[in-house]
Amino acid sequence: MLDLVLTNKEGLVGNVKLKGSLGCSDHEIVEFKILRAARRVCSKLTTLDFRRADFGLFRDLLGTVPWDKALEERGAQESWLVFKGHLLQAQERCIPTKRKLGKNARRPAWMNKELLTNSNTKRKPTGGGNKGR
Repeated sequence: MLDLVLTNKEGLVGNVKLKGSLGCSDHEIVEFKILRAARRVCSKLTTLDFRRADFGLFRDLLGTVPWDKALEERGAQESWLVFKGHLLQAQERCIPTKRKLGKNARRPAWMNKELLTNSNTKRKPTGGGNKGR
């Protein structure tokens, strides 16, 4: 029971020992260890790799769909779902994905090393400000 109070998984609390009481009260000292997993969980974050995308095939796949027939007599919501389905199928076939690993998994895919270094440099104050006020 103690493991579910202190952690979000069972079996992560071990070596539970009851040590003496706290002075004159009826409370007791509980000593325990929280065990952690030895192996770190891999991130399964994937992003679309537009640099390796085949946009010609993407255009051809969406161009061969008879949109007049596909969207005929459908409402806006239903038409959107049909279009979205075709778009996602074409995307799956033409745009490969890549896994983001390590510390770069938190950084947006579009932020390259140059942008990162420029954003981390401190700007010097220009000295204009509110002088003489």
